Amino acid sequence: MTKALIPRPAATVILARDREEGGFEVLMLLRNLNSDFVGGAYVFPGGAVDPVDATDEATSRCRGLDDAAASSILGVDEGGLAYWIACLRELFEEAGLLLAAPEGAGELDMSDDAVTSRFAAHRAAVNDGSRRFLDVVAEERLVLDLDALCYFAHWVTPVGPSRRYDTRFFVAAAPRDQIPVHDDKELVANVWVAPHEALARHERGEMQLILPTIKNLQAISRFSTAAELLGAARAETRVPRIEPRIVADGDGVRILLPGDPGFDDPGIPDVGVGAVANAEIDRASTRPRD
Repeated sequence: MTKALIPRPAATVILARDREEGGFEVLMLLRNLNSDFVGGAYVFPGGAVDPVDATDEATSRCRGLDDAAASSILGVDEGGLAYWIACLRELFEEAGLLLAAPEGAGELDMSDDAVTSRFAAHRAAVNDGSRRFLDVVAEERLVLDLDALCYFAHWVTPVGPSRRYDTRFFVAAAPRDQIPVHDDKELVANVWVAPHEALARHERGEMQLILPTIKNLQAISRFSTAAELLGAARAETRVPRIEPRIVADGDGVRILLPGDPGFDDPGIPDVGVGAVANAEIDRASTRPRD
């Protein structure tokens, strides 16, 4: 039997803002079709936790939370703060948005075109590898605003794919005076869309979504405003760990979630690592579900 891969820690942020006509919308990014992971799918900004996210250098540039509190929220012994830091780093790298504040007091003002251009240059340097995210934060004398993130969901890639993630989902309000810009490499488009509209587009085959994205869109669609969503996330004290199962059926593969018939049946074997292509698993994950 092939040993299952250990999921890599990852963090994702559902960025929300209210709409003038009522309701709210979230930021979604389109992954490059040539990507070896969920290519062609719309996703929330996020990615893997890097070792630097857990360093003293990173934690020293934070406000609002320490590692003990962050780890307690996530239900881990230590290292929880790295998920918050990774979330903000990935948001900057992928969408050019920065949830941070000046070291002293006040808010980060991005309304000036010169400031916007300066941070765009910072972001380009980070993405081409010539600078680090933490260097930008330190040079601009900023602290990462961890209070802006509210822990919301926990999904683990099932056994089977050759790449697995243990992903913590957060929600946050979109920063003022900042406009998302996709990196045009891994991500080729960005869109603000209401959760129910994204789900409807998926049903019509216009927007490819993977299962965790679908389920999180369904979960947040019950709220009327961004503030209501954030308030509910802040009040939540128990976030369940969801690790689907991939099982074989007559059509190829099928995704089972906790509570589904057969999920707890050990007689139904999981699809083994390498037994089915990642692309097939991705397609199975995007089948509409109630």
